[in-house]
Parts: sequence; structure tokens; C-alpha cells
Amino acid sequence: MPAKKYATWVAVAFVAFYVINQPDGAAQSVENVAGGLASAAGSLATFVNALA
Repeated sequence: MPAKKYATWVAVAFVAFYVINQPDGAAQSVENVAGGLASAAGSLATFVNALA
């Protein structure tokens, strides 16, 4: 169990380091993820509507 806790802290530290050193890159990454999720949701909605 401690390994999972350490891995979580390492991931949080990496994200904080990335945001502090590359705020523009971090913002772009979040935008890309949000765009991907929106695209996936739109595709799923199209699929469900086609079933009806």
C-alpha cells in the first residue's frame, strides 16, 4: 500500500512542477483532454441516437 501512496505523491509533484514551469503547455494539455472528452461524448450520443 505505501507504494501506491508514493506513486500518487510523485504524480502530484510532477503535475505541480509541470504547471509551474510550463503553464502554457499545461493549459494546452488540459484543453486537449477536454476536447477529446467532448468528441467522445458527441460520438457516443450519435451512436445512441442511431440506435433509437
